[in-house]
Amino acid sequence: MAKLKPATLPVTVPVLLPLALPAPYDYLVPEGMEVVAGQFVVVPLGPVERLGVVWPRGEAPEAPPVNPKKLREIIEVLDDVPKLPRVSLDFAAWVANYTLSSPGMVLRMMMSAGHAFAPPAPRYGVQLDGAAPQRMTPARARVLEVAANGLIWVKSALAETAGVSPGVIDGLVDAGTLLTEQLPDWAPPPLDLSTARARLSPEQAEAAAKLLADMSDGFTVTLLDGVTGSGKTEVYFEAIAAAVGRGKQALVLMPEIALTSQFIARCEQRFGAKPAEWHSGLSPPMRGRVWRAIAQNEAKLVVGARSALFLPFPDLGLIVVDEEHDAGYKQEERVTYQARDMAVLRGSLSGIPVVLSSATPSIESLVNAAQTRYRHIRLAQRYQAAGLPGIAAIDMRASPPGRGRWLSPVLVEAVAETLKRGEQALLFLNRRGYAPVTLCRNCGFRFECPNCSAWLVEHRFRRRLECHHCGKFVPIPETCPNCRAEHSLVPCGPGIERIAEEIAERFPDARRMLLSSDLTPSVSDLHETLREIEEREVDIIIGTQLVAKGHHFPGLALVGVVDADLGLAHADPRAAERTFQLLSQVTGRAGREAIEGRGLIQTYMPEHPVIQALVSGDRDTFLEREIAARKSAMLPPFGRLAALLVTASAREVAEAYARDVRRAAPQAAKVEVLGPAEAPLTVIRGRFRFRLLVKAAREADLQAYLRLWLEQAAKPKGDVRLSVDIDPYSFL
Repeated sequence: MAKLKPATLPVTVPVLLPLALPAPYDYLVPEGMEVVAGQFVVVPLGPVERLGVVWPRGEAPEAPPVNPKKLREIIEVLDDVPKLPRVSLDFAAWVANYTLSSPGMVLRMMMSAGHAFAPPAPRYGVQLDGAAPQRMTPARARVLEVAANGLIWVKSALAETAGVSPGVIDGLVDAGTLLTEQLPDWAPPPLDLSTARARLSPEQAEAAAKLLADMSDGFTVTLLDGVTGSGKTEVYFEAIAAAVGRGKQALVLMPEIALTSQFIARCEQRFGAKPAEWHSGLSPPMRGRVWRAIAQNEAKLVVGARSALFLPFPDLGLIVVDEEHDAGYKQEERVTYQARDMAVLRGSLSGIPVVLSSATPSIESLVNAAQTRYRHIRLAQRYQAAGLPGIAAIDMRASPPGRGRWLSPVLVEAVAETLKRGEQALLFLNRRGYAPVTLCRNCGFRFECPNCSAWLVEHRFRRRLECHHCGKFVPIPETCPNCRAEHSLVPCGPGIERIAEEIAERFPDARRMLLSSDLTPSVSDLHETLREIEEREVDIIIGTQLVAKGHHFPGLALVGVVDADLGLAHADPRAAERTFQLLSQVTGRAGREAIEGRGLIQTYMPEHPVIQALVSGDRDTFLEREIAARKSAMLPPFGRLAALLVTASAREVAEAYARDVRRAAPQAAKVEVLGPAEAPLTVIRGRFRFRLLVKAAREADLQAYLRLWLEQAAKPKGDVRLSVDIDPYSFL
C-alpha cells in the first residue's frame, strides 16, 4: 500500500500596511510566487486592495493568530519596484518602538512617494524657439539668456536658474517663445570628485583631517561646532567626498527648504553636479523619481528635510545633520520624532559615521560630547579672517521708540549709517503679520479665533485677520462686531508688516523686502527672494526666523533684533537656550565677508543672562549655567520626558478622560507623572486639550513604563484622542 504524502502547509508571510494598525497581517503566498522581506506587494484588505511590504517575522508586534482557512492571498508582487533594504525595515521597527507609534505609520513615511510605485510618466520641458515675445521684461530677458543654450529645460530648473517665478516661464510658453518638448527619463547627474575644492584655512584643514580620521571607525557621532561663517560646510564636504569616493551614499539633512538653494549651488560648485533633493516642494512625479534613484543606488548625494531619513538608502555611508540644534527637526504630527536623534539611530544601525553641525549646538549634543559619547571638533574663527559681528544691547527703557513706533532711535540711526555706506541691513522680529492683536478702543473687544484659544493676527497686506494655529481667517471689518463703532479697531503690538511700514516712512527710498513663510509660499518664490538679497537688489530685509537659518548674504552689515525678549516669556525649559541660539544665528548673518558686521538687540531686560551672553560673546559660561540648571531639575539630557495629550470636542469629556488616564499610571520609583492640566493653548481646531507630563530618570525604561500604563488605562471612546510624544519640544 503506497504511503500518503504529508499535506503541504500553506506558506504565509507577514505584510505590513502603511496604516495605523498595531501589527502586520499574515497573507498566503500563492503557489509559484516567491516573496522576500522588503518587497512591495498588493494585498486585499476588506473590500479594497492595498500596497504593503513583506515584513520579517519578529521585527514588529505579531498580530493574533488567524485560522489559515481565513487567510487571503497576496494579489501581486511589484517586481519592478526596488525593495526596501533590510536596514530600512530595522529602522522602521526601532522608530516605532522608541516613539510608541504604529509600525505601519512609520512605513507610511517610507512610502511617501506614491509615484515611485507606478511606471514613470513622460516628462516634458521647454526649449527656446527663437521668436522673442512682443512684451519684454527683465525677468523674461533673464529666461531667454539662460535658455539661449538650446537645451530642453525642466520648467522649475529654468525658473530657478533665471531667478524668476514659474509664471514667467508659463507666460513665455503662451507667447510661443518657449516650446514644450519631451524630456529623457530623469537620472541624478554623476558627481565629479576631481572638482577643485575651496582652499581650506589651517583650522578647517585640521578639522577635516580629524573628521576623516573619525570616519574610519565605523559608527561614530561627531559634533562639528563652529562659529557662524567658520566654513563648517566645506569641512563636512570633505567627509562627503570620502564617502562617495568609496562608492557609498551620503545624506545631508537640513531643517528648512529655504536653506537648500544656496547649499545646492555650493554642492554643484564642489562636486560638479547638483545633488538629489527631497522636500515638500518637489512635485509628486519628481518625488517618485528621486525615491527610485535612491533605492537603486543611483543618487549618491541627497539633500533633504527630516523625512529624507526614511528614504530607502541601500548603501548609506554618511549622514550629516546641518543646523543640528534647530527645532524644525522635531516632527509633532502622527509619528512624533526628533530627526537629529533618529539620524544617530540610523547611523548606528548601518555602522556609519554621523556628523552634527551647528554654530549653536543643542545642550543635548554638547553634553554628549562632554561625556565622550560624541567626538567634538570646534572651529573658533571665521573663514578668511572675517571678524565676528560686534553685538550691543539697546536698553529700551533708556532709548525708547517714539509714540506709535517700534524702533529705537539708536537702531534707526544705525540703519541710516548702514544705508549711507551702501550696505544692507536686516531687521529681525519673530512674529508674522502686522499686529498680534486687534481690539476695539471703544468697547475693548478683541478678535479671537472661534476654533482656538488664540487671538486672530492682523495681516494687513492680505487684508484679513488670521489664526496661526488652525488657519481660520476673516476679512478685516469696518466696524466693531460687538459695539458697531466705526473706525474703532486698532492693532496692538508689531509684526514684521508693521515694522516694514515704519521703515517705509523713515527710509522711503530704500529697497525693502519682507521674508516670512506666509509671504513666500512656494519654494521658487523663496529662492527668488533670496537671490535678490544675495545680489544686493535689496537694502533692508525685514524677516522672521526664516532669515536666521544658515543664509549667506555677502552685503549684510547690520542686524537689528526688534524684540529680543519675545522668546524668553515662555514656560519652556528650552526657552533661554532657544532664544540664545536664534539670536546668535540671526546676528551671525552680519559681516560674513569683507564687510564689518554689527548686531543691535532691542530689549527691556539687558541684564538677562541670554542678552549678557550674546553681548559678551561668552557662550560657554551661559551654557554651563543652563546645563547646571537642567541637571538639577533632572531635565533632558540628564532625565527623560514624555508628554501625553488628551483632546476632545467637549472640555468636560477631555478632562474626565485625562483624569482617568492619570489614575491608571503605575507607581515607579524613577518616574514622576505631572498633571493633568489644561494646556496653555486650551483649544486648537475646536478641540479641548489636557496635558500630562512624565519625568523619568535617564536610566529608566520610559517606553516600557508607558506601554504598561497605556495597557492599563481605559481606551478612549467617542471623539476622545490620546497621543504620546517622547522627548517633547513643545509644551503648548
